[in-house]
Amino acid sequence: MASVWEEAPDNGRPVSPESVLGGGASGGTLSRADWSPRGVFGFNSHDSRSRPFNLLRSQVLKIMQNNNWRIVGVTSATPNVGKSFVASNLAASLSRIPSIHTLLFDFDLRRGSIAKTFEIEEGFGIESFLLGKINSLGDAAREVADTRMTIFPAFTTEHSSAELLAGSRMRTLVQAMKNLPDNMVCICDLPPAFANDDSAIVLREIDAFIFVVEEGKNTVKQVRDAIDLLQPTPCLGTVLNRYRGGFGGDDYGFGYGTNRGYEAYYS
Repeated sequence: MASVWEEAPDNGRPVSPESVLGGGASGGTLSRADWSPRGVFGFNSHDSRSRPFNLLRSQVLKIMQNNNWRIVGVTSATPNVGKSFVASNLAASLSRIPSIHTLLFDFDLRRGSIAKTFEIEEGFGIESFLLGKINSLGDAAREVADTRMTIFPAFTTEHSSAELLAGSRMRTLVQAMKNLPDNMVCICDLPPAFANDDSAIVLREIDAFIFVVEEGKNTVKQVRDAIDLLQPTPCLGTVLNRYRGGFGGDDYGFGYGTNRGYEAYYS
């Protein structure tokens, strides 16, 4: 396959998604496993824990379609508040819509967790693509069997994450993502906003972001300062994770109220 990296994304010529993302997931296929012990509930519509993500996906998809957006990032102010949890479950839930194919990208190059969540063995990842070790990201793609979801994991690299994310290969990748067909949605797991400037670098290129907040851990000032830092990229909305006042009293509330009365819908 011919390399596209000598072509700048702003040279007037369209970037073909096939030339960058590949025509298939040559990185392999993941057998559908029970990932619920790892916090992934979005694939199973009979699991009541998928409910907040089903509600979230409808709102996200509506806003994306109204604005002709293709790429949405998921970030937070600080680490360990559930951004990867939200990104993984939102992507899984979106993939259950028959007309949608969901691509999940892990752009947290320093502490990526998508591979661990989905039990992906180390191999080619997004960092391999950005470093030029592979010419097509299809070599890093993993299809999830019996779904309409493709995962692009990232593995730890000693190279500067900021330089990779600000490089021409990243810009070409984003252009390819924007040129995908209308039935494809890209969900990007991003680093925390205050960890480094990686998230801000990526958000300069993509359409919008979802901001994850953990009750009792993130302060109002942190949220405001982080969203200000990430401007002018639009904030599609915020997700309140570990909301103690809702969702059946467990740790996965998202401000949609309690789960009481809904049990029959998930039996």
